Amino acid sequence: MSELLSLDFMRQALVAAVLVGIAAPLVGVFLVQRRLSLIGDGMGHVALAGVAVGVLTGQAPVLTALVAAVAAAITIEVIRGRGRTSGDIALAVMFYGGIAAGVVIIAKSPSSSPANLTAYLFGAITTADQRDLWVFAGLALVVLVGTWLLRPWLFAVANDEEYARASGLPVTGLNIALAVLTAVTVVVSMRVVGLLLISALMIIPNATAQLLGRSFRASTRWAVAVGVTSSVGGVVASFYAETPSGGTIVLLAIAFFVVAATVTAALARARAHQHRRAERHDHEHGPECGHPAVAHGDHVDYVHDGHRHAPHEGHYDEHDPGSHEPSPHAKEAAQS
Repeated sequence: MSELLSLDFMRQALVAAVLVGIAAPLVGVFLVQRRLSLIGDGMGHVALAGVAVGVLTGQAPVLTALVAAVAAAITIEVIRGRGRTSGDIALAVMFYGGIAAGVVIIAKSPSSSPANLTAYLFGAITTADQRDLWVFAGLALVVLVGTWLLRPWLFAVANDEEYARASGLPVTGLNIALAVLTAVTVVVSMRVVGLLLISALMIIPNATAQLLGRSFRASTRWAVAVGVTSSVGGVVASFYAETPSGGTIVLLAIAFFVVAATVTAALARARAHQHRRAERHDHEHGPECGHPAVAHGDHVDYVHDGHRHAPHEGHYDEHDPGSHEPSPHAKEAAQS
């Protein structure tokens, strides 16, 4: 680990990973709530067209990608808000239009131009320099401040858009704000995980958080924790395994999701079969106790205080009564 931290480009990569690990899940939590999980992919492909424009004109690709993504975000929300087409259709047009424009524009770039889009498509976090880091930090700060200030209203719109509109909230403006924050997040993340994988870092940590958190606030915290851990862990793993950083980060995030899903499912099954132990008992249960007896496997339970009490090694386990009625065999056992 000391070897990794001794390298300037790896220290910069880790800082960029932390920024993206925080920003992407904060925006993604609202996208998941609104079932717009794939909007990040659409924004990514429009940003690809912006990168191509930057390469062709000699401008900074980050700046042109940001302009293209923000313009697309505003356009799609205006179209969807006016009801002239559905959000899915507008997203599809943006998705394929971005790819087509990127391919055509790149084809027009001079052959001598360093038009290597691999770093933007799949991520190349270790190639980020100090200037890139300052740009990413500024954009990440915009996302953090924006989501923090707008979170109550964004949550209200994500939870029930029609009710929020009836309550007087500026739903169209909030939708545009969320779309712009998504576009900014895409641009921040494109050098870390790549334009083709950015949606994964916005969605997968939130999918994991929904399994672990019991409230919106708790889920948000879990999502950020998973996002940062996946980003930093993926960068470290890619350094030692000599693998692409973007793919490694996403695979690690998926691994966290699989583990969380497996553990929560196992705990749910365990709780379903868990027996509760009665803490206090003023009397003994048995054939003479007067409570209804219910056959339960190889023993007899006694229904008392809304629970079935089963004698077990000097104490009583409580079971839910369910729909069991005292069986004739149990009644006979209780009366014998």
